[in-house]
Amino acid sequence: MDVELDKSVRYIKGVGEGREKLMNKLGIRTLRELVGYFPRAYEDRTVFKEINSLSIGETVCVRAMAAAAPSLSRVRSGLDLVKLRAADDTGLLDVTFFNQAYIKDAIKQGETYIFYGKVTGTLLKPAMTNPLFERDSGAGEAASASASAGKIVPVYAATAGLPQNHIRAAVRRGLDECGGMLPETLPDEVSRKHELCRAQYAYENIHFPADMKALEIARKRLIFEELFVLAAAMKRLRASRVEKTGRSIGTHDLGGFFSMLPFEPTGAQKRSICEAAGDMGQKRPMNRLVQGDVGSGKTLVAAACCWMVWRSGCQAAFMAPTEILAKQHYNSLTALLEPLGMRVGLLTGSLTAKRKNEVCGRLEAGEIDVLIGTHALISENVRFSDLALVITDEQHRFGVNQRSLLTEKGDSPHVLVMSATPIPRTLALMIYGDLDVSVIDEMPPGRQEIETHVVTEKHRQRMYGFVRKLAAEGQQIYIICPMVEEGEDPVSENEVKSARRYHEMIQREVFPDLRVALVHGKMASKEKDAAMGAFAAGETDILVATTVVEVGVDVPNAAMIVVENADRFGLSQLHQLRGRVGRGEHKSYCILFQSAGSALNDRLGIMRATSDGFKIAEEDLKLRGPGDFFGSRQHGLPELRIANFATDMLVLNQAQNAAEEVLRKDPMLTSPDNAQLAAQIEHMFELNADRLN
Repeated sequence: MDVELDKSVRYIKGVGEGREKLMNKLGIRTLRELVGYFPRAYEDRTVFKEINSLSIGETVCVRAMAAAAPSLSRVRSGLDLVKLRAADDTGLLDVTFFNQAYIKDAIKQGETYIFYGKVTGTLLKPAMTNPLFERDSGAGEAASASASAGKIVPVYAATAGLPQNHIRAAVRRGLDECGGMLPETLPDEVSRKHELCRAQYAYENIHFPADMKALEIARKRLIFEELFVLAAAMKRLRASRVEKTGRSIGTHDLGGFFSMLPFEPTGAQKRSICEAAGDMGQKRPMNRLVQGDVGSGKTLVAAACCWMVWRSGCQAAFMAPTEILAKQHYNSLTALLEPLGMRVGLLTGSLTAKRKNEVCGRLEAGEIDVLIGTHALISENVRFSDLALVITDEQHRFGVNQRSLLTEKGDSPHVLVMSATPIPRTLALMIYGDLDVSVIDEMPPGRQEIETHVVTEKHRQRMYGFVRKLAAEGQQIYIICPMVEEGEDPVSENEVKSARRYHEMIQREVFPDLRVALVHGKMASKEKDAAMGAFAAGETDILVATTVVEVGVDVPNAAMIVVENADRFGLSQLHQLRGRVGRGEHKSYCILFQSAGSALNDRLGIMRATSDGFKIAEEDLKLRGPGDFFGSRQHGLPELRIANFATDMLVLNQAQNAAEEVLRKDPMLTSPDNAQLAAQIEHMFELNADRLN
């Protein structure tokens, strides 16, 4: 059965090798993925109206006859116009098509068609522009449509060369081929209790719903199933890790640690440190996530854990995603820990072979208590004397193999994960189902409030003047440009700032006398680190960048960040970018430019209204959903195909409770009733190994 569902999509009738490549771009490789490629929206083509009852702005079907032959005219070079007048018994409808010259011959005078589109014009002269149309067969209202009129029509996320009708046809044939093969993942008892339909009905009606009620029944089943499987997978993963045994780090006088610090920790920092201490006192490995806003003081929690491990005679490893961040953590932790008698080391790829060998020798001899570094820490010749704690910063930037290779250098060491992306707690518990969660929701005193402004193009010269003023005072400025990913719809250069071109333009035309640098994701790592390092050292005044600086080096002298086309970014991403400034003594500013012609959107208004990362995270989740909220492949979850953490929280709670009940009765899912659930979880782990580990 699974073998059939996992067969290549190229063998679906009408797909073939050419369309297979296009479908692969959409993530559709197998029959299972084809029928699981759910619509992003629906067009309700069941509503028919006569011309004299049309309302401006509504989207409906109109059955009308072509009263005259369509006319083709060329308004200007590159713009063809086809116009026709359609009529029914109640009135006339003006229909216009842009750059579709073939329609002149496709629509015949005197024949009746069904036009589907948005009504424009006036009540006396209604019109449609570029409507979808099909010939009317002349039978009953719904039955008269050839393929889509009179139906609820699915709309899929598409790609160039693969139009909607090709995707619909492939999905239709895919469903027909599946027959009764679609597995009943939900145990019968769960389906009955929550009044959920069967899988075959759900898949049929999520793609081609008989009516709106059938669509809702299908959605209810598929949303519940997706969240149920995910909840069960997270609980199984957590249970498997709890079963491991590890080393207990003895209880230490945290009051003594706090008293040795040159500042008073916040209540949230103390709470998180005590939670980690409690974990490390158990005879199982700690797996804890410490999440907090930019500047909330997560590094102190890491320092305290390193101190506790050191007091027990063991070592700690701290892995950062970039060399420049590793050096930043090295400087911070050295300042905190060396006065306490601890020995801190640094290992990065740029060190000379001689220096690397020296560091590795001291580490193996037990002469380094905390080793900070990049992925260089997982090198084969890096051997710890007694590794008891592994810390990773921004864990989504490491592959599962990198993390596991580091933990394998110790005997089931404790693990602390740090993230600067605030996540609503209910969601964090789901996403990091295998981790305990500590939240630092309190900022240290003295943290600068960043003044945020939302501006339009008319403010540009004023912004340039302010940049020049800050630079003259010795302060530094980030300018962030959106990165147009491959495969996106093309966008006018006038609307979206390209980092490369923007850098060239302002260096040549606006700030020829200032030092303007560039950093973007297509640069080699060494080039990026060099550009960021020069900016951190004060060797450049302005850094033009893409979002590669979203999680970046601490530059206390940076007092302003300008985000171009800010409405193209998610709230959480904008908040992370804003956190690049306000880290020193200077008054700091965040300037958010709206794209030309766009109205003030909800995201930008929220950014202006609050600097609370957790409130922003909640709002971002509501506005954009988790996929955009966390960014590409950053949130430790398989992509949700139909559920939404923001709108389906009630279903999420029901699914979590149902999963808990099933696993309480059958922890290993060995019952025949749970066989399909076990298979689905195994399949999820195979597909998402890098995210779920």
